[in-house]
Amino acid sequence: MQVWLCLPLYIVSSLCTFVTPITLTAMTLERYVAICLPLRHGELCTQRNALHCILIMFSLSSIPDSVTLSIFFAIVNHSYYAQVRICSVETFILQRWQSHVRSAVSQFYFLMMSVTIAFSYVKIMKVAKIASGKNKKSTWKGLRTVVLHGFQLLLCLIQLWCPFIEAAVYQIDFMLYINVRYFMYIAFILAPRCLSPLIYGLRDTTFFLALKHYAVFGLYKKNTLVFVD
Repeated sequence: MQVWLCLPLYIVSSLCTFVTPITLTAMTLERYVAICLPLRHGELCTQRNALHCILIMFSLSSIPDSVTLSIFFAIVNHSYYAQVRICSVETFILQRWQSHVRSAVSQFYFLMMSVTIAFSYVKIMKVAKIASGKNKKSTWKGLRTVVLHGFQLLLCLIQLWCPFIEAAVYQIDFMLYINVRYFMYIAFILAPRCLSPLIYGLRDTTFFLALKHYAVFGLYKKNTLVFVD
């Protein structure tokens, strides 16, 4: 593919790569506010603040590819855009120090999101331990959501390492590089995005019982499920 055709594809894919873990981090913070600061939840989580949060998330997600492309535009000539290359991030990294800059940005994002999810998890755990009665059930439900988000976020964070692994494999064998890219796409890009419906679906009792019923081929008889066509 010619470089100029690859450019918009790279921008979109890079934006989606970073916006998913950032969105999950924001969702974890929302759970932290709901559980640890319930009196301020209604004040902070308004529609206007949600729109501002979305703008901030997309702005933060655009920083890594903005850095990479700013350097790329500054050092290439016009003839490079007509060249045929494999459409990947390596196409836009021409110097070794560019790779170091990109690595530093990715590691910074990885660190900040990891600290945020760990902070939220620890705080919610403390609240869960002192909760009682009905609130305890609700709190542990929120904690379970945060744990599932943590696993989902871990998969998304691992995808920040994928380009470095792919670049190393590409130097070894091209077919191995293709196979590794397919595996990483399914495991660290596609799978985390499929987990959100499952996470929130499992919080619904009816959906959970229905899923359990079909998962064991109808052998689960503890609760009677009634389905209406």
